[in-house]
Amino acid sequence: MQSKLDRRRFLATSIGIALAAPNLVLSAEQEKWDPDKGVTAPEDLMKEHGVLNRCLLIYEEGMRRVRRNEEVSPEVFNHTAELVRRFVEEYHEKNEENYIFPQFKRAQKLVELVDTLITQHQAGRAVTARILEFSTPENFRTKHNHTALMQAFESFIRMYRPHEAREDTVLFPALRTILKPKDVEELGNRMEEDEHKVLGDEGFEKSVAQVEVIEKQLRIYELSQFTPKV
Repeated sequence: MQSKLDRRRFLATSIGIALAAPNLVLSAEQEKWDPDKGVTAPEDLMKEHGVLNRCLLIYEEGMRRVRRNEEVSPEVFNHTAELVRRFVEEYHEKNEENYIFPQFKRAQKLVELVDTLITQHQAGRAVTARILEFSTPENFRTKHNHTALMQAFESFIRMYRPHEAREDTVLFPALRTILKPKDVEELGNRMEEDEHKVLGDEGFEKSVAQVEVIEKQLRIYELSQFTPKV
């Protein structure tokens, strides 16, 4: 019978291989389909929020297991936080800060909202650093650090649910009211260039694939399991 330690090692290895792989093999169907074709800058950012939401779901499932004293590997949290740092903080949020927010500052529109969003980006990075710290195998062993980790998850989720919802429903739709269509298109092109610089080729697709690996390990990948029985 496989021990808990063996299972944890297998989980950590599986996730680690998937996240470290420099070139994920995509299916023929995925290779033919360009997810960025015809997508505007606001739509692209909304699409990327989907990756963040799936990371939040992983955090929530991990919290549930820890609180029920069920088995969960710290690598689940650590690798997810690394993905959040790389994809959300170093790429997605930087694009917002470099290309989207300045447009509103220049037009003097929604400036208070933009200031709050910037402050929350900074706070989110600090919380991610705490998650990375407390989810190392050594730190994860202690009950005290479990509590600190759960508090970090709660504050991160509590902030980012309304954060991204406000961007999707207020800020991004308003971009068309202050920019011409050709300017919005140009923003999207510049953001796509940054995606290749920061994440490499097919950065979005690889990030989604990395999330899927962790979801499958936690057995929360199948969407049908979230359908309520009525």
